[in-house]
Amino acid sequence: MSTRLVVIGGDAAGGSAASQAKKRRPDLDVVLFERGRATSYSACGIPYWISGAVEHESDLVARTPEQHRANGLDVRMRTEVVGIDTDKGVVHWHDLDAGTEGTEPYDELVYATGSVPMRPPVEGIDADGVYGVQVLDDGVALRAELDSGRVRRVVVVGGGYIGLEIAEACRERGLDVTVVDRSATPVGTFDPDVGRFIADAVREEGVDLVLSDGVAAIDVGPDGRARAVVTASGRELPADLVVLGLGVRPNVRLAQEAGIPLGTSGGIAVDARMRTEVPGVWAAGDCVESVHRLSGQRIVVALGTHANKQGRVAGINIGGGYATFPGVIGTAITRTCSIEAARTGLAEHEAEAAGYEFLTAAVDSTTKAGYFPGAKPIRVKMTAERRTGRLLGAQIVGKEAAGKRIDALAICIWNEMTVDEILSLDLSYAPPFAPVWDPVLIAARKASEAVEADLRSC
Repeated sequence: MSTRLVVIGGDAAGGSAASQAKKRRPDLDVVLFERGRATSYSACGIPYWISGAVEHESDLVARTPEQHRANGLDVRMRTEVVGIDTDKGVVHWHDLDAGTEGTEPYDELVYATGSVPMRPPVEGIDADGVYGVQVLDDGVALRAELDSGRVRRVVVVGGGYIGLEIAEACRERGLDVTVVDRSATPVGTFDPDVGRFIADAVREEGVDLVLSDGVAAIDVGPDGRARAVVTASGRELPADLVVLGLGVRPNVRLAQEAGIPLGTSGGIAVDARMRTEVPGVWAAGDCVESVHRLSGQRIVVALGTHANKQGRVAGINIGGGYATFPGVIGTAITRTCSIEAARTGLAEHEAEAAGYEFLTAAVDSTTKAGYFPGAKPIRVKMTAERRTGRLLGAQIVGKEAAGKRIDALAICIWNEMTVDEILSLDLSYAPPFAPVWDPVLIAARKASEAVEADLRSC
């Protein structure tokens, strides 16, 4: 009798796990359940499709259900898993279009349900005209609303990555946009001094920022649609459309109901091979917790990069191989309006919470040789451990060609390099690409000098 693998969720983690397992064990029966209308798509690309930078919805799809089926997967679209019985080894499903229900047995189960948008418990949050942006179907609904011609004013609640990207998309469409966030600077994963650069760039593009002021309620008109956002300070912001950009939380309801244990972060607890504590049950993607390699803490990181890797690890192991997921260091990048912002490792408040003593150094430079046409400003900030000089974190903010420099620093953190070692790196140089002293090297030099001065004062 053949072994049956059931996968719940057909995006990055679920699709990768199913494909890897089937590739390694061609005799494996794989059933993949997806409640939406697309598989293996780029959720991160949704704002750029909404803005028009990406022309077609289909451009966001890496692998269609038909392509998965051609590789031997039994893909059940628009079918939601509504229950898991780990004792009997079955899942209960509901066909959202036909209304039919049934069960599917499994020998191995991959739980890859992703995440769901944060929705604050405020009056009016469930009104018409209030949208979250998490899955492709959300993007389809939001774009249809924006294409209707009745939207002129948009209020985005939340100034994180997705909030600012949606704000930019709406500005690209010529709409009036306001972003509300209870933090003093947008994108709270960045240190405040870097966040101020981001705020200035967003305002330069015509987006109104209402900071240090959260949402208290959404005012709903007689037609049942949202018509204004009311802030904690009492401001009333008129809106034809409200977008929730408050981040996400792991989608673990089914796991909890089935007795699959969660970790301290609220995500599903898994080991390095992506196994849960329930025999035969694996989990991957936005719904699981990962280990931060610097702080040692268990955290949930909702990024497609990790979801694909974790799904691949689970699939390799289910297929009879051996693979592990080594953890994360918090690398992220965004482009909003005219500015690129990137980070890796620990921000100052994270380093402090992890118990490190540290020093910081920040430098302002240019993306190319200062005299070369097109040179743009860039700021690089580094956080280094006292005494050892080990790089703990880095943040970059600047114009075109600034952000991807973060990858070099992510490699340095991954390999536990010191700022003195980074200072000596053999980085490429030519005037169209960098100054003779790359901004990364200048920041490393300044951080190294700070570490040496601290040692001398001890």
